[in-house]
Amino acid sequence: MSEVEDWQRANDEISRPFIEPHTHSFVVKIWLEETPGETAHPVWRGHITHVASGKRCYVNSLGGLMGFVTPYLTALGIKMPFFERVCLWLTRPK
Repeated sequence: MSEVEDWQRANDEISRPFIEPHTHSFVVKIWLEETPGETAHPVWRGHITHVASGKRCYVNSLGGLMGFVTPYLTALGIKMPFFERVCLWLTRPK
């Protein structure tokens, strides 16, 4: 192989986008929301965004985060433990 071909192949590898085929990336943002009144307790809110699709879900519990992530894990062939599947089913939006 010539030096030019070596250089082209090296540049092709560098210029290709970084792709991890069996992964999903998420961005989670959480904040504390003050509620009016002296007896009210602050609650946390948040949202989770799937980076590749831009799909976003607003949540107010950890179960909401898991509920959003689980379909992506299932698509990768990851089987959720029975207890977690039951908890997700019980806390699903009605």
